[in-house]
Amino acid sequence: MKFRRKSADSEAAAEPGLTAEDAAAEDAAAASGPLDIDDIPDHDHLQRVDLGSMLIAPVDGLELRLQVDEDEEEVQAVVLAGPEGALELRAFAAPRGGDLWGEIRPRLAADYAQRGGTATEREGRFGTELVCQLTVRTQDGRTGNQPSRVIGVNGSRWMLRATLLGKPAVDVDASGPWEDAIAKVVIRRGAQAMPVGAALPLTMPPREQLVERSDA
Repeated sequence: MKFRRKSADSEAAAEPGLTAEDAAAEDAAAASGPLDIDDIPDHDHLQRVDLGSMLIAPVDGLELRLQVDEDEEEVQAVVLAGPEGALELRAFAAPRGGDLWGEIRPRLAADYAQRGGTATEREGRFGTELVCQLTVRTQDGRTGNQPSRVIGVNGSRWMLRATLLGKPAVDVDASGPWEDAIAKVVIRRGAQAMPVGAALPLTMPPREQLVERSDA
């Protein structure tokens, strides 16, 4: 499925380019995010798709997809996908003022090692991240190498985990637009009590933002 960047009326008005105010808002979001919904600055006028616990700013050239557990009928993750790679986004409940990413990072690295892969720490734009390699079997029966970069961001009682696949996982110098997409994410944690590490619930977007994919 695909999602409109804006409603039809506002999209027509916004093309062919961004206003200076919109551009400034995008630059500010990319510099300071990901953000808690209570911390969105007044000058941030980005159009975002509302997915419940996550609000995502669509990116030109990338398709916004939802990973759905068909048995449970629940949305599990958000994916921004393009010809050269993909970005998977998941959000989790975390303790206030804690470092959930620091706690689960060694466990993720150990999981990759148990599956015959590697996970190496590096310092990136959002702090310590994992650069991972895993041998997988392709659809044609061959074995191949699957690179990924896993980025964690601690927020106010939440943690965002972003996994980069494809070119942005191996070409760090060219991954700026993908990292900007992470920075523009807004998290709606909610006030309900949740176990630490529980996935924040995602929902389907409003119907007016949904566009049927064409097979043409």
